[in-house]
Amino acid sequence: MNINKNDTAIVVIDPQNDVLSETGVSWDLVGDSVKDNHTIENIERIFKAGKQNDFEVFISPHYYYPTDYAWKFFGTVEQMMLKSKEFDRRGALSLDGFLGSGADWLDRYKPFIEDGRTIVVSPHKAYGPQSNDLVLQLRKRNISKVILLGMLANICVEAHLRDLIEQGFEVLVVKDATAAPQHPELGDGYKAALINFGYIANAVMSTDDAVEAMK
Repeated sequence: MNINKNDTAIVVIDPQNDVLSETGVSWDLVGDSVKDNHTIENIERIFKAGKQNDFEVFISPHYYYPTDYAWKFFGTVEQMMLKSKEFDRRGALSLDGFLGSGADWLDRYKPFIEDGRTIVVSPHKAYGPQSNDLVLQLRKRNISKVILLGMLANICVEAHLRDLIEQGFEVLVVKDATAAPQHPELGDGYKAALINFGYIANAVMSTDDAVEAMK
């Protein structure tokens, strides 16, 4: 992939407390993977490199509102997220209780996300961007290539990767700026994600290599 700020954007998925903070509801499942990959630090390095080199940065967040709890059926992880109230917000039009909640950004990322330049798209509701406006926002800025990172590797990151590829984008996945659940019955999500990244993405890089490519 030829990384160029004129046609390449950074997309960060779910840089939120519930999956990246030790106080988050999913830390018991993802914490070891986050620490092994230095995920928190590597996401920050990509933010910094993107801002320093004038790349556009997009956030694809995950939120659940009270109305979402009326769903009549769920996938395995959807059920886990709704049961634990992961990414929970009090309403689509309300920020009451948002600050410092599991749905809020990790504090160290706020200077990058809340700089008035970062594009925060509408929330995805399952795993991929089919239910939000990420693709529209990318297309409107003539973006054809994506540097993809965030949480969780085998679920939302992989789902975004698959859909963006189907939509005709070139996608680079930053393999150590993500992490995944390690579940005693479902298995190691990070290992599964790495295999599929290699099969599907246009490129898979470490944070070191991705930062160098953005210079």
